[in-house]
Amino acid sequence: MGKADFLSPKAIANRIKSKGLQKLRWYCQMCQKQCRDENGFKCHCMSESHQRQLLLASEDPNKFMDYFSDEFRSDFLELLRRRFGTKRVHNNIVYNEYISDREHVHMNSTQWETLTDFTKWLGREGFCKVDETPKGWYVQYIDRDPETIRRQEEQARKKKQELDDEERSAKFIEEQVRRGRDGKETDETPVYTELKRESEEEKVAFNLSASSCVAGPSKSSPALGARALKAAEASSSSSSSSTKRKDTPSGSDSRSEKKKKSALEEIIEMEEKKKKKQDAVRTDYWLQPNIVVKVVTKRLGEKYYKKKALVTEVKDTYGAVVKMVDSGDKLKLDQTHVETVIPAPGKRVLILNGPYRDTEAVLEGIDVKNFTATLTLDSGQQKGKRVDIAYEDFSKLA
Repeated sequence: MGKADFLSPKAIANRIKSKGLQKLRWYCQMCQKQCRDENGFKCHCMSESHQRQLLLASEDPNKFMDYFSDEFRSDFLELLRRRFGTKRVHNNIVYNEYISDREHVHMNSTQWETLTDFTKWLGREGFCKVDETPKGWYVQYIDRDPETIRRQEEQARKKKQELDDEERSAKFIEEQVRRGRDGKETDETPVYTELKRESEEEKVAFNLSASSCVAGPSKSSPALGARALKAAEASSSSSSSSTKRKDTPSGSDSRSEKKKKSALEEIIEMEEKKKKKQDAVRTDYWLQPNIVVKVVTKRLGEKYYKKKALVTEVKDTYGAVVKMVDSGDKLKLDQTHVETVIPAPGKRVLILNGPYRDTEAVLEGIDVKNFTATLTLDSGQQKGKRVDIAYEDFSKLA
């Protein structure tokens, strides 16, 4: 029987069938050929081309299996990253979208027999976070892209700065309200006194401007006349000196300006002075011997990453020789490669920066919202005082 014509109904039906997805068990991964039924798959397995591919694969079967496994893993993770990001999703949903591609690598040609085995392998190798529920296995992609990590750190830093600004504004408002309730406003109310004369015959002189006239002395009061003459001389001297000095505020004006300063302005001025004082005693180096730090650089490999170490010696102010707690290895690191360690409440710490530098203290509590901790000073002249210190300004003592 001859082959059907290209435009015949049978030929068109065959092309329509071949476009869609077929049974996975009738697909030959070595030949990359999809058969429509069991008979077609059986005929393909008996064909000469399939036998040649099997002979080629029999020379090094692990090579072909590793190749197909790597292709399957990379395509699966790429789909999970692009389609779902870092969301938690059921593994079967991802797999159904993956096999919707007609040219995908089939799982029966990889080292994993089932999707559950592949999901467990992803969790063991650290590619995804996996957890088992009554509804099945769920996966969550772990994004280790340096650009993504940098962007997340920048967003966290921005959020922390916004919280600090809001907290500072709230403290200013609370302080102003407290001053208003306590009646400690700095503005003073003026005191008005009654204008009195010593005698009824005495004349009162007002110097309103440089051109104003001054009343002359009275005949009946020679003392009053002398005072009026002195006032006239003073007014003339002040008018002559006013041409030399213009717009010069007097002592009373400056005092009134000081009195007009509001409580909020005083609080802001106090905070600025306090901040300048703290900045004056802060330094850009903080390493000290006998403190516990955590290695945060990945250049040394996964063996030391996120591991704790003890600072045994400080080198050139910004570097230190550390001894790993787990393995006992000694490393020389810069202070940018380590970070401080926050112990449990009740443990002893050392303050590394700020006005209480080199002071030992006891950790009382942690304020996660403001990224600070409450410490009780345990040495120095201010022993017993409770202070709030930022996370990066203290570390656990060995």
